Formats: sequence, structure tokens, C-alpha cells
Amino acid sequence: MRLRHKPWAEEFIASHPDIVVPNPEEQKGKWNEVFNNDNPLHIEVGTGKGQFITGMALANPEINYIGIELFDSVIVKAVEKVQAAGQPANLRLLKVNGADLEEFFGKTDVDCVYLNFSDPWPKTRHAKRRLTHEGFLKIYENILPDHGEIHFKTDNRGLFEYSLVSMSQYGMKLEYVSLDLHVEMPEDNIMTEYEEKFSAKGQPIYRVEAQFQLPEEK
Repeated sequence: MRLRHKPWAEEFIASHPDIVVPNPEEQKGKWNEVFNNDNPLHIEVGTGKGQFITGMALANPEINYIGIELFDSVIVKAVEKVQAAGQPANLRLLKVNGADLEEFFGKTDVDCVYLNFSDPWPKTRHAKRRLTHEGFLKIYENILPDHGEIHFKTDNRGLFEYSLVSMSQYGMKLEYVSLDLHVEMPEDNIMTEYEEKFSAKGQPIYRVEAQFQLPEEK
């Protein structure tokens, strides 16, 4: 997808520090102060236009949520989505790179990581860029508690198969695997923009919940 440059985006983002947290590295280990509570914290890496993370925040007020997106032209849409939803108190956004999560979150800061419709990076030489590559799995493990979970959805069969293998080889336990999520359609499923688009065309949606294991459990 080609992103359209928005020259005003940077200023727009900076004008909403109550939604897009400025200097998030200063909050490492102190995210409870941002939300003024000790509720669990779930993050979405690659939040896009924010439909999923906003829906989750509205549906689960007892959980804090952070949507992470790198591109200015995309995160402005997420900000607008948050505003349209009434700016839930349990929701924030970060404009940072998912590869740098350890700069912003300490061990056990995060309780669950969501990966939704990530870029498949289909070329073999780009495998390290996939958000389910072992390099990223190590990052997630370092910010999650023992037995922390990753919830992953995609419409890309190749990426899904790669991810199952990557997680299994890393020693993760696959708790739930669906090869066609919308046949089962869990009541608590919140759809992303891409999910709505692809499922409407009859494209299967793949989903896995995977849990990290302690060294002695692998």
C-alpha cells in the first residue's frame, strides 16, 4: 500500500499528546501512571488506522490499550478514530518502530501483544522484517510476563504458516489455531479494517494465540 504524504501530519500528532504519548521512553516501567491505574496493558504492533485497538478499548474498559504505528500518514487516521470514539481513557497511541519496543516497555509492562494483518514481507531475504520472526519474538518475550501471549491474525496463508513454524521453533505453545476465523466467529472478535475488507470477499482469516514458555517447559 502506497502511503500518501501528509505534510501537516507531524504537527497534528504533536498537538494531541493526550492521545499520542510524547517521549514514550520516559514511561518505561511507569505506564500505570499514564493510565492512572494498575490494569493490564495490551499493545497492538502495527495498529494502522486504529479500528481494532479502539474497538478493544471500548469493549474492555478494565484493560489498558496502546496502539503502535510508525507512519505519520497512518497514525493521524488512528487519532481521528480515537476522537470519534469519544477518546476512551484506557487507550493511547505511540508513533514508534515496533523493533524498538524494549526502549519503551520493561519486563512485565505488557500483558498481551496483538499482531494484525502485518506486512508479509514475502521475499526470503526480508524474513527478519516479519513481525513473527524469532528476532521480534525475543523482543515480545522481553516485555511480557512469564507465559505472556501473542494474538496474531492475517489473511496471508504463507505468512500464517511461517508464523506457526517460527513460534513453534521458538518454543511457544500454540493455544488456539483457526484456519477460518469467521466460520467460528468468536463473540469477542473485533475486526480490523483489513479484516472487514478481506472477509467480505470470502477470504479466510487465520488466527493463532501463542504463549511463551519458560526454559524448562520448552
